Amino acid sequence: MNDGIHNLDQADPLCRMGAAELADAYRSGSVSPVDVARACLARAEQIDPVFNAFTFLDHEGALEAAKASEARWAGGAPLSAVDGVPATIKDIVWVKGWPARFGSLVTGDEPLAEDAPSVRLMRAAGIVFLGQTTTPEFGWKAVTDSNAFGITRNPHNPDMTSGGSSGGAAIAAALGAGVFHLGSDGGGSIRIPSSFCGITGIKPTFTRVPAYPASAFGTVAHIGPMCRNARDTSVMLTAMSGRDRRDWNQGEGNLAPLEDLTSTIRGSRIGYWTVPPAGKVDAEVAALVDSQMNKLEAAGASVEPFELPATDLLETFHIHWFSGAAARLAPYGPAEREKIDPGLLEIAEKGAAYDARTLVAAQVARAEFGAKMDMALADFDFILSPAVTIPAFGAGLEVPAGSGLERWTEWASFSFPINLTQQPAGVVPGGKTADGLPVGLQIVGARGQDAKVLSFMDAIEGIAG
Repeated sequence: MNDGIHNLDQADPLCRMGAAELADAYRSGSVSPVDVARACLARAEQIDPVFNAFTFLDHEGALEAAKASEARWAGGAPLSAVDGVPATIKDIVWVKGWPARFGSLVTGDEPLAEDAPSVRLMRAAGIVFLGQTTTPEFGWKAVTDSNAFGITRNPHNPDMTSGGSSGGAAIAAALGAGVFHLGSDGGGSIRIPSSFCGITGIKPTFTRVPAYPASAFGTVAHIGPMCRNARDTSVMLTAMSGRDRRDWNQGEGNLAPLEDLTSTIRGSRIGYWTVPPAGKVDAEVAALVDSQMNKLEAAGASVEPFELPATDLLETFHIHWFSGAAARLAPYGPAEREKIDPGLLEIAEKGAAYDARTLVAAQVARAEFGAKMDMALADFDFILSPAVTIPAFGAGLEVPAGSGLERWTEWASFSFPINLTQQPAGVVPGGKTADGLPVGLQIVGARGQDAKVLSFMDAIEGIAG
């Protein structure tokens, strides 16, 4: 596919510029934030009829913000180095003046009165918000389709899924409709679409990015950045991180500030995780990731096999996730439930049937697993794995046709364990299948060591071609 819609290289050059390049151009006056916003809005309109990445575009708001940014740069007083950089926001995160539909027919379309903490921080940095990206209903599954907004499709092959639940964000990143893309990740929802769409994203350490309102899915849910490369991902994560007292989970202590990237591979101790807690790894995915590991060893890394220090993780995660689904749907009656995704209703019904002892036992099992993973990251610098067990499959399906799988969690089993542990986990491109579908490589680090993970992601991008 080389028609300019599916190919980033044929997008407007302004749509292909990264954050640092834009800052230099804004500073010199060779490029205006207004021109960039217009180009990215036009790109979004061009790609959306095919890929369905957006719920709406805020032309008026984006151009107003871009004009204000242009004036600040002209006066030598930008709010930050990312002032005027265009961004998108996933349709589960509050933006003042926008609705938050959560990909659902049962939510209202009233404009919100305040920004979520991550959006507030980005707005304070002068970032320009282009529009809202698609998600499955309430972000419940790792593919992106909904009764409210339809099916979101893969930029490398529109017959295939983009992954989810931050599927629209991944497409916007891959095809040049903005530089920064805010996603969320409760079981892989940043990392899975990053892998399927061939971009970079990170689920940061839990509470690195403040969140409000609190997610019904609890403390497995993270907010994070999705971009075309690790450097932009790092810059965006810095802009959206900070303290916000609306997020009680953050506590009074702050995570250490993110440091500049200091890429290094030689001497790194890597645990190579190849056996997921559910499902089987596709042979082509395994071969591509093995190839990347060989490159890392050739570059001076030490690689050892790694196995997860727990069993029954699928059930542990299901109890957390399905209980959250039950809580999320609790306000809706029979008439509203007729409009809700049947798969979401199914897991909510299972979640509502758990008793208190079952939920507490799962929480205890999670704590024990998390402690063991913290100990493992004292022995390794990073744990690496495939991002997803399989390449992208048919759009509009929760599991591959004919696979015999029942739920998305069975093929997303390299991702959801790291939501249980709250550790930072990033994804970088790791090659393509014979059919041209991207495969991602996951990098897991110790809690709080987001900068170290991002540095390693940047280093891998340098050798992964």
